[in-house]
Amino acid sequence: MIDQDKRKAIYSLYNDGMGIREISRRLQVSRNTVKTIITLKGTVVDLPRKDKISLDPELLIQLYDQCEGRIQRIHEKLSEEEELGIGYSTLSAMIRELGLGQPQEARCAQVPDEPGVEMQHDSSTYTRRIGDKKVRIIASLLYYRYSKIRYLKFYRSFNRFKMKCFFHEALTFWGYAAKQCIIDNTNLARLRGSGKNAVIVPEMEQFAKGYGFEFVCHEIKHPNRKAGNERSFYTVETNFFPGRSFETMEDLNEQALQWATVRMPNRRMSKTQLLPLQAFAYEQSYLRTVPPYIPPPYRALKRDTGQYGYASVNGNFYWVPGTDRVEVSVLEYSNYLKIYHKRKLLGEYDLPPEGVKNQRFSPKGQSAPQHQPKYRKKPTAEEEKKLRSTAEEVSAYLDFVLKEDGITRHRFIRRLYALRQEITSPLFINTIQRALKYRVTDIETIQRIALLLMNEGNYTVPFVETNQEFRTRESYLEGSTTDEVDLSRYDTLMEDNNG
Repeated sequence: MIDQDKRKAIYSLYNDGMGIREISRRLQVSRNTVKTIITLKGTVVDLPRKDKISLDPELLIQLYDQCEGRIQRIHEKLSEEEELGIGYSTLSAMIRELGLGQPQEARCAQVPDEPGVEMQHDSSTYTRRIGDKKVRIIASLLYYRYSKIRYLKFYRSFNRFKMKCFFHEALTFWGYAAKQCIIDNTNLARLRGSGKNAVIVPEMEQFAKGYGFEFVCHEIKHPNRKAGNERSFYTVETNFFPGRSFETMEDLNEQALQWATVRMPNRRMSKTQLLPLQAFAYEQSYLRTVPPYIPPPYRALKRDTGQYGYASVNGNFYWVPGTDRVEVSVLEYSNYLKIYHKRKLLGEYDLPPEGVKNQRFSPKGQSAPQHQPKYRKKPTAEEEKKLRSTAEEVSAYLDFVLKEDGITRHRFIRRLYALRQEITSPLFINTIQRALKYRVTDIETIQRIALLLMNEGNYTVPFVETNQEFRTRESYLEGSTTDEVDLSRYDTLMEDNNG
């Protein structure tokens, strides 16, 4: 919009005899605008807007309460229900004028970037496709504030022990730690309180001292206090995930390690043109060196070896060499574990990939025994596959029944598979058809359906072929020469029953 002084200047130059083209060139105003200003004699005419919308404040207050202050939803209701074509920015201004907008929260304290002073840690949850399945994963990220370098790793679950393992892995990789690590008020490291009044868990406080730093919680609702870390998660979402596929968790973490420690440190920051790797080289003299002798974190577990010599850890079974079945001490590290008895190392084992359960393992260099752990779960994938291959009706019934609440999947499949082996395929299929029709989910009821159909139809018990070679076996020949069994007592019982 052209201000009033410029309008007067245009009209004055025109009256002094300057042409419209020359005025346009000198004042950088279009010729049409110059003509309009001359026509209006350099004045501004306030014309009322024909499309101005008058909005009842009471209606706006009512909608604000109904929509919980969501302006986007208020705009939709005004457009769809009230048929008011009000602009979004106009609506926002009206809400502010009525004093309905929420006051902005106080910004966190501005802290300058100083070398060696601060690093930040946080975690974030995502759902990504790993292989052919979508799984929930947790990203753990460490960020050095001054030099902008990062360390990133993903987990299927995240607890205090894994938090320790992550810090050990990240700090020993870079070799340096800042004086403080800013975290949110997570219970993984905070015992009680919040912000400056937060008390750190003694276990985590001692852990941090070993690496030369301390945990500091920012104030509640001040996530910008670790804005570099929050911005890093945005970069993960917009730069790391797009265009990448992951076959396993190990593949995901290999790509994350290369991205966070190779690609990003050699990429200049868009605004400051800072190169993180160079900044980190400069910052190292201010950072605290991580001791090279510091041991990796572990957690100690007590386990019984059980009847067959297996110790159970995280849903898997680890065979302990020897014949004694005693209580052992298990030291679980980030990617391996050791089993001790009375300070004697009995075996060292590599931990399986995250998500692997119900498997058995033996110490490095030794083969697993033939016997199975006593409490090892027996999967039913093979039984389910055979049931579904019987007929489409059986597959449809399994789709229905396995979704029902209260169904113990493996037990139900085993019992249904046992029924399939006891009766003929036509009878089994007809039984399952009726069970699906009447939405039957009880195995005993399905068995009664099979008996009912057998009585009604011409179903027969399947003939079981016997291998006649048993007659030539040594045990059979030996038994054929023994005395005949006296069965006369059963004849007496039958006579008594008939009498």
